[in-house]
Amino acid sequence: DDDDDDDDDDEMDGGKRKHGGGEGEAGSKKKRLQRAHTGDKNNKGLRHFSMKVCNKVEEKSRTTYNEVADELVAEFVPTDGISSMDQAYDEKNIRRRVYDALNVLMAMDIIAKEKKNITWRGLPTNAAQEADRLQVDVEERRERIEVKRLQLQELLTQQISFKHLVSRNRAQPNAVPELNRVHLPFIIVNTSKQTVIDCEMAEDKHDIFFNFSMPFEIHDDNEILKRMGLHNCQLADLPHLVPPALIPFTPQYLLAQQRAQINLNLQPAPSAPATQTGV
Repeated sequence: DDDDDDDDDDEMDGGKRKHGGGEGEAGSKKKRLQRAHTGDKNNKGLRHFSMKVCNKVEEKSRTTYNEVADELVAEFVPTDGISSMDQAYDEKNIRRRVYDALNVLMAMDIIAKEKKNITWRGLPTNAAQEADRLQVDVEERRERIEVKRLQLQELLTQQISFKHLVSRNRAQPNAVPELNRVHLPFIIVNTSKQTVIDCEMAEDKHDIFFNFSMPFEIHDDNEILKRMGLHNCQLADLPHLVPPALIPFTPQYLLAQQRAQINLNLQPAPSAPATQTGV
């Protein structure tokens, strides 16, 4: 009898243990559900992750789903105090929310997706603000284009001057001695004869310091060549001096176009033909 009682106790204890294990499994599931529910209360819902994803993509400008999801998983999934099963559950939940958030942002045209690459497009604005922004952008681009156009004109003028200088030197009957040659680039300093000039060279011999007792002027090689008139040329000579594709950007071509437009405007308008009227 005692043996039977012991067996009954063992079976009862075993039943309790089995029953307790079931409660533990259910408790683990309930705990995960509570953690997920608590996460929503802590602003870890879709809206919160949409803002997080939006900030991530804007910061990177160009990224991928895996890169954004990995960073958010590392940010929100704790590594201490929870089991590996809970970590995997939280990670899966976050990755699903990131995927949903990316779809929302893509539907709002805030981001663009091409294969695996995600590109930031910008937050939506109203029509008036967008028009003002585009107008400012257009003006800035026009200013940059104008600066580039002037720089290109200056470079083309230098090329014309250099080619004329080469032709001028080749036309010299006698070769100029090496000591008398002026190499490009150079600068010329112009001042009064009564000016006292102190010159000092840096130890590395890369910089030279001048101190003038009176006013002075500094001219670079481009300005000197212009004063020599080497930048002037006929319109028909441009194909031999600059690349044909760049001729429309030369000052000579632009000046010819302006003159042609002025002459066109000065021409009298054709008179209307006289009409005969019958009586």
